[in-house]
Amino acid sequence: MTDRSAAPARRAPRRSNLYFVWRGVLGDPVARIAAGIIAIMVLAAAFAPWIAPWPPNAANPELRLMPPGTPGHLLGLDNQGRDILSRLIYGARLTLVCGIVPVLIGAAISIPLGLLGAWYPLLGGVIMRLMDVLFAFPMALLAIMLAALMGPGVANMMIALVVTLIPYNTRVVYAAACLERDQAYVEAARAMATPDLKILFIEMLPNVVAASVVYSCTIIGAVVITAAGLSFLGLGVQPPTAEWGIMTSEGRSYIFNAPHIAAIPGISITILVMAFNLLGDSLRDSLDPRTRLRLVRTAKDRT
Repeated sequence: MTDRSAAPARRAPRRSNLYFVWRGVLGDPVARIAAGIIAIMVLAAAFAPWIAPWPPNAANPELRLMPPGTPGHLLGLDNQGRDILSRLIYGARLTLVCGIVPVLIGAAISIPLGLLGAWYPLLGGVIMRLMDVLFAFPMALLAIMLAALMGPGVANMMIALVVTLIPYNTRVVYAAACLERDQAYVEAARAMATPDLKILFIEMLPNVVAASVVYSCTIIGAVVITAAGLSFLGLGVQPPTAEWGIMTSEGRSYIFNAPHIAAIPGISITILVMAFNLLGDSLRDSLDPRTRLRLVRTAKDRT
């Protein structure tokens, strides 16, 4: 005989994507370290004029090629006698901008393309075939080709990076939108004669954008490497502007007698790319359904 006086089981509250991302990152020590590294680099770039010991292009030819530990120059000096630490701090600005801004612009273009392509089959066929044409070229090769055609410069480099990112993000959004298109809430909105654009950008967008955000976070590392590679080849940022790819390129001629000139910005690029990749992996795991179920059960057990 059942006890009718027993209280019914309390249903776990519905959690948003932000909740799972926040809990997933906080519960992952590697993700916390990666986020901390990124935060430090962002803050260093933002406050570069106040924390850099020297102007980025101030040269002292008498101390050129001096190694790390030189008095007043913690990381040494480059081939023109410029302080490497100062140029590293100032260079973080363009390195971060060239890695993050193209991803944001590419996502802003890819999300409407993916939604419209999933909703209108004929238009979707045209969009995805165009994306397949861009997919035929490797990301780095396409970026090099476009940057070479448009000429060197930061703006042209960013345009080349945006074009290379659009097909990847569009396919992710298109796949997520195709899954959402067949959900019950979309059918209900159709039955109520809701306009298509309202269904796409109000009903479906919040459920689709998570996939684009996660993918964008995982691809930033590759974009940073590609942007640094373009600057290394002379197709991106131009000297004497401080940027990590340019610094690595300038140091390759002195790799045997002053390896620190190329090694220090190269190590900085590696650390930044690893931090973005590790944080992106944590975000992807946080939005995995199995991880969500585990987090919900843990929160329920604690209550």
